[in-house]
Amino acid sequence: MAVNVIIDPNKNEDNNEKQTLLPVGQRIQREIVAWFWVALVFVLINGTIGQARVIPSGSMENTMLVGDHLIMSRIGYDVGVPFTNWHVPLWRNPHRQQVIIFKPPFAPNTTDLIKRAIGLPGDTIDMRGGEVYVNGAKLHESYAVGPSEPAPPGSAPPGHADIKFPYRVPDNCYFAMGDNRTNSYDSRFWGCVPRNDIIGTPVMIYMSLDVAPDAWEPGQIRERFLAYANAALHPGLVRWERLFHTF
Repeated sequence: MAVNVIIDPNKNEDNNEKQTLLPVGQRIQREIVAWFWVALVFVLINGTIGQARVIPSGSMENTMLVGDHLIMSRIGYDVGVPFTNWHVPLWRNPHRQQVIIFKPPFAPNTTDLIKRAIGLPGDTIDMRGGEVYVNGAKLHESYAVGPSEPAPPGSAPPGHADIKFPYRVPDNCYFAMGDNRTNSYDSRFWGCVPRNDIIGTPVMIYMSLDVAPDAWEPGQIRERFLAYANAALHPGLVRWERLFHTF
């Protein structure tokens, strides 16, 4: 026996009308709740899983170029509240020669830095003949550009003593250096990076633009907008070969 199902074509229209006839205050409330959940998801992802970063200087050349846009993973390293300095270190620790992102120990309220972890807690670091030695053994560094030399005397930031070699890395600290050894302000100048200041490690380059370096300096909103607009009009400014490079 066949059963005929009658579908009322006006049912959906009635539902739409009910939505439309909701009081303005209730509709606004629903919008606020919806956007609240969107914001909450963003905060959770941004604070615990990953964040975006852009390279503003040449201190990590040629591993990373000025204008490289990175996805940073915080998983296991750090959890924090976006747009604040509140964060808590987690269980993972960097391994030797891993690239790390951290709060500058000499100026924690400034832009995060990205360097390579050369020395682990308890290591003895030395520099001789333009080479790095860790615990007496020469460190193989195919990524390094230029000779590795100690910082000039008197170049430590205010309140910090000059770093003398051989240098023993304190407990819960890491000795970090940029790959571009002649153009990197790093542990040779201001000492080790406390583990609590390390917030993550880069995962992938998702965009790379060959534009004026000042576009990536902190606070340069206008220059950054113009850089993106210029790249949209001139695709040749995009370093296509660097996109989706992983670390």
